[in-house]
Amino acid sequence: MRPAEKKKKIKHRFRKELLYYAAVALLALARLIPLSLLFAIGTGCGWCSYYILKRERRKTLANLELAFGGEKSAAERRRIARAVFVNLGRNMAELGMYPRLDDTRFKEIVTMTGREILDRERGKGKGIIIITGHIGNWELIPVYFLAIGYSGGVVARRIYYEKYDRLLAKLRRSKGFRIFYRDESPKEILRTLRNNEVVGILADQDVRKLDGVFVEFLGRPAYTPTAPVLLAMKSGASFVPARVVREGRTHRIMVDEPIRLRTTGDAREDLIYNTQQWSRCIERYVREHPEQWVWMHRRWRTRPEDVAQGRRHGAEV
Repeated sequence: MRPAEKKKKIKHRFRKELLYYAAVALLALARLIPLSLLFAIGTGCGWCSYYILKRERRKTLANLELAFGGEKSAAERRRIARAVFVNLGRNMAELGMYPRLDDTRFKEIVTMTGREILDRERGKGKGIIIITGHIGNWELIPVYFLAIGYSGGVVARRIYYEKYDRLLAKLRRSKGFRIFYRDESPKEILRTLRNNEVVGILADQDVRKLDGVFVEFLGRPAYTPTAPVLLAMKSGASFVPARVVREGRTHRIMVDEPIRLRTTGDAREDLIYNTQQWSRCIERYVREHPEQWVWMHRRWRTRPEDVAQGRRHGAEV
């Protein structure tokens, strides 16, 4: 390793350590200060991050231009981008509130429309897959479900830095829901569905190492994971789209009618069609609340030729 590369690696590791201990300190502080002050700190951190994190700001603005360049002005896109960072800052503050919020308090700050859909689908006895995206404060969905008497878990990816992953997993598990990592066997997920429980899946990101297909998303072909549809078809679970939307300091979970999966006998075409169906739901959510989606993710990074080349060389795509 060249000296310059070694220096860059050390600097990068130091920054990760610094951010980790800063997060630990903030979580400790969150147990002591008033919730209103914690929310204000999260708002301020999000606002400042928009100006400090130049790389993430550039990615956010670039993606907004790809999606809305012909619909929204540059000023509108900048306004949305700032709101995205503010929303994420508030999400972090609310994550710090977890240990202080019991079920009663959660039901005061989070409401739901479509509860009757969940109750009806649970009555079928085959479990429910909630398909959603990184919209609003998505971490609140499983917490609220537990608060109203549903059980289950969420499918998550491991965070690249182990200490971050352990910290987030601890917060999630502190509220009682299970975590199914994407790089593990799906047996536990299928067992959970057979027990007529709920499994939440965030599937709105480009992850090349996962099996996927290209479907249209915001007017462009986007590499999209096929696992949600495959799990639903294998288990027979209800496939229910939902999202949570921030409304100031409160949140509203909106549950939609289940997606009826097509089974014509052409497995490949059915997989693409069904994946496109739920992707359209996520697109609708993003269009309705663009300021609450994680635009800094490179949603259109993978191209068809990238996947084809990886398969030719035997690479995991």
